[in-house]
Amino acid sequence: MKRYLIFAALSPLLGGFILLFVTTYQSGYWTQTNAAEVVKLFVVFAKTLQYSYLFGLLPTLMMAAVDDILWHVKRISPVLRMLIVGVLSFFAAELLYGSRGPDSGVVQFVLYGLVGFIPAVICSWLAHEAIDEPATVTPEQPAVESK
Repeated sequence: MKRYLIFAALSPLLGGFILLFVTTYQSGYWTQTNAAEVVKLFVVFAKTLQYSYLFGLLPTLMMAAVDDILWHVKRISPVLRMLIVGVLSFFAAELLYGSRGPDSGVVQFVLYGLVGFIPAVICSWLAHEAIDEPATVTPEQPAVESK
């Protein structure tokens, strides 16, 4: 359950900010950046955060389910699990956001893919840190001296 809460709380937040940043960059808005423009970016982010959660919650929970399924496969290491979830999220985000407009190309493919990849990997890593059992080390028994 913690895994799903981590994904649901953080992934739309991170993904929404990265999506806003990518669309701002793609539009050419960052050519002349100053402090007022950065403040405006965060204001728009705060105003659109509710939509990030509205439209991002279901895909986020789907990626949390994939992460949970992969967690039950003991042969898959945590790093490989993070990469698998990240790559699936990369292609899902690219499919949803990337094929829009005349600026389709490699840069747009990578940037919109990172909208899914970065939050998924971060949430999978946090779920690993919070949930996965650490390897237990058994202390050695002290040698008993005989007299």
